[in-house]
Amino acid sequence: MGKNFFRERVLSLIYFDNSATTAIYPQALNTYVQVSQRIIGNPSSLHDLGNQANRLLQQSRQQIADLLNVSSKEIAFTSGGTEGDNWVIKGTALAKKAYGNHLIISSIEHPAVSETAAQLAELGFEVSVVPVDAQGFVNVSELANMIRKETILVSVMAVNNEVGSIQPIHEIAAVLADHPTIHFHVDAVQAITKVPQEQWFNERVDFAVFSAHKFHGPRGAGFIYWKQGRKLAPLMTGGGQEQNQRSGTENVPAIVAMAKALRLATEQKAEKPNHVQLLKRYLQEALAGYEKVTLFSGTEGFAPHILCFSLKGIRGEVLVHAFEEKQIYLSTTSACSSRKKMASSTLHAMHVPEQLATSAVRISLDESNTMAEVEQFLIVFHQLYQKFSKIN
Repeated sequence: MGKNFFRERVLSLIYFDNSATTAIYPQALNTYVQVSQRIIGNPSSLHDLGNQANRLLQQSRQQIADLLNVSSKEIAFTSGGTEGDNWVIKGTALAKKAYGNHLIISSIEHPAVSETAAQLAELGFEVSVVPVDAQGFVNVSELANMIRKETILVSVMAVNNEVGSIQPIHEIAAVLADHPTIHFHVDAVQAITKVPQEQWFNERVDFAVFSAHKFHGPRGAGFIYWKQGRKLAPLMTGGGQEQNQRSGTENVPAIVAMAKALRLATEQKAEKPNHVQLLKRYLQEALAGYEKVTLFSGTEGFAPHILCFSLKGIRGEVLVHAFEEKQIYLSTTSACSSRKKMASSTLHAMHVPEQLATSAVRISLDESNTMAEVEQFLIVFHQLYQKFSKIN
């Protein structure tokens, strides 16, 4: 894989919004095109063309399972993270409603989790929300106290998408060891290929959700880890694909490209295990020297690729557009909420004052980013800091 493939495509652009989406690897894109052109059969068809498609589908399933060190029977394909979260949460609610109607989520979940839980609450399910501390870490003791006999699901993300806090999955798993019937769901969209798997996955995790476009795969593809023996009700019914659990003709080109992207991203991380962390630390140290800057992302216990900060008195979208004029792209915390001009739900859960929360922006890095890009960002930031300081 060529170095800095994204910069080769857009030489003048500095892309610091990798938590929103990533550029597809050229090899994955080529795979997508080749499979689209050459494998025309439906994987459910009985003829040779269908068998070709099905073989590729199952090979991709096995490749992904091998990378996660799980069984291929525990991988089910989806259209991405939002569908995966909806499937696990609603599927659990439907499958276990005879046993209980109580769900527990954290206060910093992605809308794919929090809005799904809210929808279930409207249908009569009870939802408890676990608070986080000032740094964005779930309070495990409060979570434990919320568990009751009607509890059927605990949903806590692996890595927060706004500030990057790595959640105490192992501590939660230890609590749930005494409650074996409760489904434990982990949204791992921001964790895979970014944070070592042993930090957010263990044998007590029943379901984990992943999205291809977060690790340089195609958009519209994802998968869930589904522990054998756990039951979910199907979210999509029809032709009975994915072992009668997720109907709809599988997107074979995207799935094959996703498997390749996951392998490449895993290899890239292994080749440069500390690269992104070094970039983040350099940024942290530089930004900490500015009086009006507040950092919300630390180093210890935080993912290496996410850095959230606020420039006091300047709304986040103003700062984002100011950087955009210099061909530097970052975001106002969550991409899914930015166009709605919603303040960060994570920062609110951390009890960050409103003025700081509305000023927050997020840098999200990748192995393709360089120190030269970081230094250019800091030059532009210094210019903007001086400009806005004069205005204020």
